[in-house]
Amino acid sequence: MKTHKIRILLVDDHAIVRAGFKMLLATHEAIEVIAEASRGESALQDYQTLKPDLVIMDLSMPGIGGLETIKRLCQRDSNVLILVFSVHHEQVYINRALNAGAKGYITKNSAPELLLEAINAVMLGEIYVEKGLLKTTTSTGNIDHYQTIIEDFSAREFDVFKLLAQGVTVYSIAEELCLNYKTVANYGTQIRKKLRANSLIEIARIAEDCNII
Repeated sequence: MKTHKIRILLVDDHAIVRAGFKMLLATHEAIEVIAEASRGESALQDYQTLKPDLVIMDLSMPGIGGLETIKRLCQRDSNVLILVFSVHHEQVYINRALNAGAKGYITKNSAPELLLEAINAVMLGEIYVEKGLLKTTTSTGNIDHYQTIIEDFSAREFDVFKLLAQGVTVYSIAEELCLNYKTVANYGTQIRKKLRANSLIEIARIAEDCNII
């Protein structure tokens, strides 16, 4: 009797990473990678066409980015199953991914067997977060305040905030996120107002204090 395979859409902007995932997953008869995408826009189209059982995706990608992709997938299909596989281990990324609708979150430095464990858990309807990632914050005062504000950022605001904090220029952000220069500048103004930051140096300091960069 032929068993149904878990059909996976793999989303990551690095071809070598996708190749590694495919090799790992190919060792398991019950799993099949049916498509790959290098950015969120392609993932949305592939999901609509192929209807995979599970989407495994990164957060840091060009274009609309991972968080916005999660949000849009969930808007289109409330039953979509998304497992985030990211380099980011900071609490703010985990919270934003889960709040956007992801059902699981593990880091890329986790053991290979953890990916398989996460896939099985998410397919069974569980919320799976790599052990040790979900922590009760010990931050106080201003850090708590900033974390609350940052978690309320829209997906686009968060992407722009992160890049500004890393010292990326507005022109480069516009190119990377496929946005108009003025749109990015407006996001920057909104971010500074919300954080009450007077300069990019302050934005970088806030991001560093909150373990985002």
